[in-house]
Amino acid sequence: MPLEEDSDMDLVECADGKVLVARTSESRVDARIAGEFKQQLLAAVDSGHGLIALDLSSVDFIDSSGLGAIVSALKHLGDRGDLVIVGAKPAVHNLFRLTRMDKVFRMYGGEADAIAALLH
Repeated sequence: MPLEEDSDMDLVECADGKVLVARTSESRVDARIAGEFKQQLLAAVDSGHGLIALDLSSVDFIDSSGLGAIVSALKHLGDRGDLVIVGAKPAVHNLFRLTRMDKVFRMYGGEADAIAALLH
């Protein structure tokens, strides 16, 4: 269920509608798209999605503005839910590690593991 027709992020509900899996088709999440990316994530939260698995498996590069967009979504969720990262490639995972965001976000290799963790 895409938020917008020309969206760079595809949103797919699964796990009986309790978990939203958000995927971006962009290979780079940088300053060029970070604003729209952030708005789409915030809109997902505002529409009532409290459990979000953000699938970054197609992302080869993420910069600080992209990371900031993801952090903003987590802050926007507050204690109403959780956001986890799925499928981060080594370069993306390394950025999370270097910025210590791997201590903030739970990171999973696959969608099934992320969904299971969010539901328990």
